[in-house]
Amino acid sequence: MGWASIAQQIDRLNAATGRVVANAALLMALITTGIVVMRYGFGQGSIGAQESVLYLHATLFMLGAAPSLLADKHVRVDVFYRAMSERRQTWVNTIGHTAFTLPFCALIFFGSYDYVAESWHILEGSPDPGGIPAVFLLKTLMPLLAVLLALQAISQIIKGLIVLSEAPDNG
Repeated sequence: MGWASIAQQIDRLNAATGRVVANAALLMALITTGIVVMRYGFGQGSIGAQESVLYLHATLFMLGAAPSLLADKHVRVDVFYRAMSERRQTWVNTIGHTAFTLPFCALIFFGSYDYVAESWHILEGSPDPGGIPAVFLLKTLMPLLAVLLALQAISQIIKGLIVLSEAPDNG
């Protein structure tokens, strides 16, 4: 399996993740609408339903980061970047992912590891009665974010190195 194939596999994983996670936004809107109707229409509330919106929101943002990077829809300060040639942009991206994205992912992963492990150890649940008994799953999104984002950064680095190893187009 070559480097390009590895990058392609990572891209497929994160594209599939993005397709699944995109449904969280629709589900959040539907549940929020249901919460409002139940509260103001029938005077009923549900802590579990309210927490589910929080869980979906966290899932959308934490697991949506890597697909956003894949689609090049992430936040970038491109005052200088947009004026660069494609080759220079590739250099900036490749060096940036190596120097910043990967260390950031390592910091998130190792910084959250004990926190998440302890949550799993006690199978931490909601502190509120009627809440979702799966806070440990919510916290697991942190190292999962780090892994998926690091994999996507590696894919971007591989693709950048492939482009940079080709002879520049001077025509």
